Amino acid sequence: MKVTEVESFAVSIPLDEPVAFATRVVEQRDHAVVYVRTEDGTEGVGYTLGYGGADVVAKAVEDVLAPMIEGEDPRDTSRLWREMFDGTVQIGRKGVMLRAISCIDIALWDIKAKAADMPLYKLLGGHAEEVPAYASGGYYREDKGLEGLREEMERYVDRGHDVVKMKVGRQPLEEEVERVRVAREAIGPNRTLLMDANGKWKNKQEAVRSCRAFDEYDPYFIEEPVMPDSLDLYSEVNESLDYAVAGGELEFSRYGFADLLREDAVEVIQPDVTVVGGITEWMRVANMAACHDIPVAPHYNWDLHIQLLAAIENGLWIEYFYRDSDVKAFDDVLEYPIEPEDGMIQLPDRSGHGVELKRDALEEFRI
Repeated sequence: MKVTEVESFAVSIPLDEPVAFATRVVEQRDHAVVYVRTEDGTEGVGYTLGYGGADVVAKAVEDVLAPMIEGEDPRDTSRLWREMFDGTVQIGRKGVMLRAISCIDIALWDIKAKAADMPLYKLLGGHAEEVPAYASGGYYREDKGLEGLREEMERYVDRGHDVVKMKVGRQPLEEEVERVRVAREAIGPNRTLLMDANGKWKNKQEAVRSCRAFDEYDPYFIEEPVMPDSLDLYSEVNESLDYAVAGGELEFSRYGFADLLREDAVEVIQPDVTVVGGITEWMRVANMAACHDIPVAPHYNWDLHIQLLAAIENGLWIEYFYRDSDVKAFDDVLEYPIEPEDGMIQLPDRSGHGVELKRDALEEFRI
């Protein structure tokens, strides 16, 4: 089996109205999409969220990485990952190039599992047939207000979720405390509340003061209280709180996660398979975390992450966004959108990673 073709391009899917978190307003969701094809007609797909740079990621795949894997056996995922990483070390290691490597690696594993006629999670080891999902939301919108937040959180509970997540950090602290109070009141005392600050706070005083102000509402974790490269600050905040710090959605490769664990910066890791370096590297990170009894709650991309969480023993939750919340829009290009039932997602039995994209929809949104 040999790779004969690599196709890469970018799509941008508009949201119905702008949505915001602590540090950014979002009007569309752009993704780089990569297809890898073999001489026997097997096709694998990979993708990553672009944050405005999806076309740059797609170009990196086309110009830099594709020549490295054309003519190679796509099942040699470990060797090819190393060759792509080492072959771009002067311009890569993190950022755009790791997202590009992620896209290709995901597509290679899709081919590998299809060639074995197995769902990916079975090929990776198989630990569970279903995985728990939390409802992610609580974003900021104009005129949403506290009642809008309350209604959203109640809707997630009505849909069967015992774990929900909300954004914090965009408004003054006293208003944020009120938002967290309303969310806790909406879900009740016995469900799990998660919070995400998207790297909002700039120093220990800001971060610790803000996080302690939420303490009485019993959060399970605060995600990204500070910027991802501020490891010392991460560690100081983690040590200062009575609840967990989570992070890692913007961390790259096993080396970045080794630093997070070494510095006791987080108690829950959130590797994103489309960022960290693909499935090859995601599994290395998850297994490294298992050595420290650290749970894994991956960021976004639930259609891929269910396969990975179902293959490891230290999986915690899948992050899930309902399409009607109009925050994530990738469902619009999926052949088989997934939805939890009573807070659980059943693993599909399709071979490969199970994600198939609608080519006509991709063409509609193509950049």
